[in-house]
Amino acid sequence: MVLTFLRFALLIVLAGVAVIVVKSGLYPQAHQWVAWVLVLGIMAIGGLAILVDILISRKPLEIISSVYFGLIVGLFLSYVAGLALTPVFESLQTDEQVRNVVQLIVSAVLCYTCISFLFQTKDDFRFIIPYVEFTKEVRGRRPYVLDTSVIIDGRIADLVETNLFDSRLVMPRFVLTELQAIADSADRTKRARGRRGLDILNRLRNNPDVDFTIWDRDLPEFSGQSVDLRLITLAKHLEGRLVTNDYNLNKVARVHGVRVININDLANALKPRFLPGEQIQVRLVRPGEEEQQGVGYLDDGTMVVVEDGREYVGRTVVLNVTSVLQTSAGRMVFGRYDRTVEHNHEAREDRLARS
Repeated sequence: MVLTFLRFALLIVLAGVAVIVVKSGLYPQAHQWVAWVLVLGIMAIGGLAILVDILISRKPLEIISSVYFGLIVGLFLSYVAGLALTPVFESLQTDEQVRNVVQLIVSAVLCYTCISFLFQTKDDFRFIIPYVEFTKEVRGRRPYVLDTSVIIDGRIADLVETNLFDSRLVMPRFVLTELQAIADSADRTKRARGRRGLDILNRLRNNPDVDFTIWDRDLPEFSGQSVDLRLITLAKHLEGRLVTNDYNLNKVARVHGVRVININDLANALKPRFLPGEQIQVRLVRPGEEEQQGVGYLDDGTMVVVEDGREYVGRTVVLNVTSVLQTSAGRMVFGRYDRTVEHNHEAREDRLARS
C-alpha cells in the first residue's frame, strides 16, 4: 500500500513538473504538439522508473548503499576541492567555463573513487554505515555456518525443526556450488548424496520458521583458500559457529579458535546412558567375534555385545550391563546374559498378562 501511494505521488509530481515546463515557454509557441511531447515524455520517464522498480523486486542493499554514500561523500569532497581551487583560479584569471569543466572532472573522479572504495569494502559496511544494520532482523547473535557434509547427512533438518538452533543458518555460495557438483557427478552414489543434500536445502528454505540465508559475498581472505579454510574464515568473520560432520575440519577449526558443532557428537551425547549393573532388553541379530558372544543393536544404533549370547541369536534377551565403551565410531555396550534375570523377567510378564 505504501509503495502504491509512493508511485502515485511520483506520477502526480511529474505531471506538475510537465505543466510548469509547458507554461514556461521553453519551446516555440507555433508548435503546440511539442507541449504534448514534453508532457508525455516526462510521464513516460516516471512510468519507466516505476516499471524498473517493479521488475527489480530484490535490490542489493550493499550496492545501493555504496552508491548513495559514495555520491554524498564524493560531492562533499568536490565542494571542498572547489573552495580550495578558487584562489588558484582567481590568481590565474581562469575563464568561467574552464572552471566549470575542471570542477566537473574533479567531482566525477572523487565520486567514482568513493563509490569504488565502498564497493571493494562492502563486507565491512556494518562498521561504517549503520543503515545496513537495519536491513533485516535476524534471530540470535551468532549464526550457524553449514558445511557440505552436514547438509548431505540430512539430520540437520530434523534438528532445526525441533527449535534447537536459535540463530540464523548461513549457507555459503561456494558450499552450494560444491554440493551441485556432487549432485552432477558421474558416480551414482555421489549423485544420490548430492541430490539428497539439495532436497535438505529446499526443506530448510521452505520452512517459514527457519531463518535461512545463502551467503553470496566473497571476502578478500578467500583468495587462494580451499573450501574448508573459506568456511573457517567466514565463521570467524561472522563471529558464528561452524556446523559440520567432517572430523578433520572440526580439528582445524578448533585450532583457528572457531566454535564447532559436530552432529555426530551431538547424536552421541543424546544417546541413553547406561551404568554397570543396569538391565536392558535387546534383540540379538548376529554372533560376535569372540566365542559365545551375541551382538544386537538398540533403537538409536548403539551396538550391544552380549557374553554367552551366541545361542540366543534371533531372540530378545535381558542382560546386565558390565561396561560401556565410547569410541570414535560410536558407543558400545557390553553385557552378560543372565538366565536368572531372564527367568524373573518372563515371570513378571506372565503375572502382568494374567492380571
